[in-house]
Amino acid sequence: FGHIELAKPVYHPGFIKKVKKVLEIVCHNCSKVLADRSDPEFLQAVNTRDPKVRFNRVWNICKKKTRCENEVKEQKPDDGEYGLNMKQAPVNHGGCGNIQPRVRHKALQLIAKYEAQGEDGVKKKEEPPITPEMAHNILRRISDEDLRDMGLNLEYARPEWMIVTVLPVPPPPVRPSISMDGTGQGLRNEDDLTYKLGDIIRANSNVKQAIREGSPAHIAQDFEQLLQYHVATYM
Repeated sequence: FGHIELAKPVYHPGFIKKVKKVLEIVCHNCSKVLADRSDPEFLQAVNTRDPKVRFNRVWNICKKKTRCENEVKEQKPDDGEYGLNMKQAPVNHGGCGNIQPRVRHKALQLIAKYEAQGEDGVKKKEEPPITPEMAHNILRRISDEDLRDMGLNLEYARPEWMIVTVLPVPPPPVRPSISMDGTGQGLRNEDDLTYKLGDIIRANSNVKQAIREGSPAHIAQDFEQLLQYHVATYM
């Protein structure tokens, strides 16, 4: 197998829904899980044995959060045998205080929906796209402890691997050329996979050229969307 190193990451059409769920669990600024073990419901969720069930339970808790909490929480007094009404040490979630968007999935795009307050006090809705590069940066910064709490395998299922940065290329026997006249002597036509790989290489070269030449943002974005389209249709 060969490979193509993509100039920009792209979403894998088979994993984009799972990426959306992970982005609803973690902070988009500090990559920390939005809930913590001081929440009894979250503590119960992370103690679930089955990783798939654990992931869904953690997602159901975190998707309701609108802010990455950074306040110190006072825990309830411990009424244990040796600690009658003893106050436990305050717990800090360690978040950054960032407002979290609602993540929406639209075709091969993820969109962040914010409600921002303008200078005149009027609330304005903002809907910037979450590019594959932004998502990749958020996912690769998630700590090992948070990945375990989410039910993901550190060795075999790191979330950043769900975004395509390198595309495998199958060898020629997997995509053989076809004889046009059926005799094997005349004109030969390439397999559909070979044509699609050619489209991906050309789109990838255009993205590289746009980055190298410092093209305007909208032009670079068009080339990136074309690369995303060709990779998705290749799958």
